Amino acid sequence: MIGVARSGYYAWRRCRESVRTLENKQLTVAIRQAFKESRETYGSPRVFHLLRRQGYRCGRHRVARLMRAANLRAVQRRAFRVTTVTNAMNVAPNRLQQRFHAAVPNRIWTSDITYIATQEGWLYLAVMLDVYSRRVVGWSMQEQLADGLVTAAFEAAWMQRRPQAGLLVHSDRGFQYCGQRFREVLSKNACVQSMSATGNCYDNAVTETFFHTLKVELVNRLRFQSRSDARKCIFEYIESFYNRQRLHSTLGYKSPLEFEENSLTAKS
Repeated sequence: MIGVARSGYYAWRRCRESVRTLENKQLTVAIRQAFKESRETYGSPRVFHLLRRQGYRCGRHRVARLMRAANLRAVQRRAFRVTTVTNAMNVAPNRLQQRFHAAVPNRIWTSDITYIATQEGWLYLAVMLDVYSRRVVGWSMQEQLADGLVTAAFEAAWMQRRPQAGLLVHSDRGFQYCGQRFREVLSKNACVQSMSATGNCYDNAVTETFFHTLKVELVNRLRFQSRSDARKCIFEYIESFYNRQRLHSTLGYKSPLEFEENSLTAKS
């Protein structure tokens, strides 16, 4: 009907399949590189968005299929466990109410503490995270679980960001956040304190999600010989990878730093 010989048609098909196979091989090389750059933490959605940013023309399902064929699997998450030690004294109301969006930076910070196991003992990490860009704006790592831990994280964030009066600082009801020292620092800097309901991790989901990501992508994959080793790795993960490179689905697959820079460019 179309004037093409049977042998010519099958020769064309073989040629077409060969081209597709070659393209898949080339794309797989790019996928492996993107997966490596993510520290083997990206699944197919983030790998797909990273490749598109690099100029590759490919579909999300194709990337997922090639990743399965290449046995490239992102590290898996572990179950969440509550570790908060609650203090019923000096509890602030839940002013955030799970509104995890802010129109501009430095309007809402969330905070929490997590435990890092090392061969020398526990290392405690407290962070301050800006809800606007999901950026970690301050952190502190100490050997003791005391109210000075969260105060140091807040002061580090404050020195870097210099927010205006009225900043909302949300946390759980841990005794470090209920302590007089931390409350005085917030009051001195004209901040408003907010706390989650008892035992409700969803009230502080932004910071809980960050800690979950940190554990899955870094902590659970390493065995720290010392607190010093843990400090170096966590600092490098936060500052070099998470804030500057890691694509965040909530931010339209941009890193926190890129999201902030883009918003400033758009406003100017």
